[in-house]
Amino acid sequence: MKLITFTVAGSTRIGAVTNENVVDLNAAYEALQDSQGKIRAKQIAEAYVPNDMTGFLQGGKESMQYANEAIHFALENKEYKGRTLVFAKKDVKVGAPVPEPGKMICVGHNYREHILEMGRQIPEFPVVFAKFSNTVIGPEDDIPFFPISEQLDYEAEFAFVIGKRARNVSQEEALDYVAGYTIVNDVTYRDIQRRTIQWLQGKSVDGAAPMGPWLVTTDELTNPSGLEVVLTVNGEERQHTNTANLVFSVQYLVEFLSNLMTLEPGDVILTGTPGGVGVAMDPPSFLKDGDVVSISIDGVGVLENKVQKAAIEVKN
Repeated sequence: MKLITFTVAGSTRIGAVTNENVVDLNAAYEALQDSQGKIRAKQIAEAYVPNDMTGFLQGGKESMQYANEAIHFALENKEYKGRTLVFAKKDVKVGAPVPEPGKMICVGHNYREHILEMGRQIPEFPVVFAKFSNTVIGPEDDIPFFPISEQLDYEAEFAFVIGKRARNVSQEEALDYVAGYTIVNDVTYRDIQRRTIQWLQGKSVDGAAPMGPWLVTTDELTNPSGLEVVLTVNGEERQHTNTANLVFSVQYLVEFLSNLMTLEPGDVILTGTPGGVGVAMDPPSFLKDGDVVSISIDGVGVLENKVQKAAIEVKN
């Protein structure tokens, strides 16, 4: 499945993309239950296929199975008792697939070519830092460029999303704890990042984590290795690698992180960026207002966002 969060008529819901259509999973599962004569169809749907992505992922494989049943029902019954179950994708606003992750864990220096271009040694252990949910925007949003720096940079990242609670998980079991995969642009204000030895400041600005275009579930993308990753700016290729080049694989990261902390459904882990970031070019080439950044990853899709100058709002 390709799972999304979408907004239509002022309501934000979760859906599944099928061709150019979006199935409203909660509405479809409720309709399915009602068609089977279930008196508490609404409550059953809210329990097993709720409207928020994190709640849905907490349901694990059982909720995934019910979602598949809902999709089949909806494609045969695009409306049910006057309620729309299937929307044209062009008629909805697609947001980040996981708009409010409990944790966003980022891995630095995880592609050999990026480690070398930054003049560092291959690490013995993963370099881990964080972004927060305030950074998350969707595939149809602009990247806000705030007037706090002129050094706005891109980082193509293959990301995975946790599907069930994970603590002390082995590499052999690791993929059973992954719900699916998506793309994140780890947008970074470089001078702010580097003004202290901790990177968080330059990574945590509002809107600095475009995510999408959807979450591809593990039944559709079974192997996270061997995937081509390409980032372009205004059509010019800047980054190109393959997930086979990761120093620390998805399986290793699940084991490593789950031995440090409990991973929860909906947690998003960014696996690192390859070589070719703007700050490492000679001379450095940072993003400008109007630039279009596109990231494509085999088996996942394309995440494309435009850079847009933004003002800092001051609210009382």
